[in-house]
Amino acid sequence: MIDWAGVFPAVTTKMTRDGAVDVESTQASVERLISAGVNGVVMLPMLGENASLSEGEREQVLRAAGEVVAGRVPMLSGLAAVTTEEAASTARKMRSWGAEGFMAFPSLGYRTDGRETVAWYRALASAGGLPIMIYNNPISYGVDVTPEILGQLADVPEIVCIKEESGDVRRVTDLFNALGDRFRVFCGVDDQVLESVALGATGWVSGMTNAWPRECVELFNSCRSGELDRARPLYRLLTPAFHLDTHVKLVQYIKLADHLANGAPEWCRPPRLPLEGEERSRVVEIVETAIARLAAEKAQ
Repeated sequence: MIDWAGVFPAVTTKMTRDGAVDVESTQASVERLISAGVNGVVMLPMLGENASLSEGEREQVLRAAGEVVAGRVPMLSGLAAVTTEEAASTARKMRSWGAEGFMAFPSLGYRTDGRETVAWYRALASAGGLPIMIYNNPISYGVDVTPEILGQLADVPEIVCIKEESGDVRRVTDLFNALGDRFRVFCGVDDQVLESVALGATGWVSGMTNAWPRECVELFNSCRSGELDRARPLYRLLTPAFHLDTHVKLVQYIKLADHLANGAPEWCRPPRLPLEGEERSRVVEIVETAIARLAAEKAQ
């Protein structure tokens, strides 16, 4: 049974410089996250370059992560596909590889309308037989699971949670007003976590937790316990870095932040390329400023 609450980092898949999956570094990252107190992990999210991996590599990542997780926290897997048949088949396979639930994307190849979106998630729920968090990111994927659409899925027991990333924090309240407590709501974007939790979100699928797991767990717990005077200074300190989670290059940005903070490899698989020039300097400055300010806070 998954407790749909707390910090569930979207875990990056570590790569070698030549683009191969770095299993050892990925396992080390999972261990670092769990040791820092996260409440679950989401392997193979888009931040984990899901769409860039082969089926064999996805299996390798899930099985390797499962060895480290070892039942200590729930392990979800991103579930992304183009066709319903492909998604259903992938869901069954991922369950056999150790996934305990899914963060399920809309179709990657077609912008479904409301009726089609409902049918898509019903099919995934039926095929996988595991609990599902719907990943709602209309900015990136062009499909918005509105409160009205989500309400049509209320009779599907496997669908238990929505990762809300519409970009409008007011949506959290709209979901509760329309559907009560039927679904858990997770914040899906780092720079809205305080606001989302204040409005009732019970969890956070976070990107920058890869770089600062202890600090992000502390921030979330302070928000959830209502200690806003404690949460606000840390949130303000980290928000410039959290803004990097909303950019089209979030994979490169977050991997670079993890590299600077923890020494993790920053490499991605092409077509994503390493950052360079002014762009790299800007991201490095943001991340190193956060690292320095966190160190100064701890020294006080």
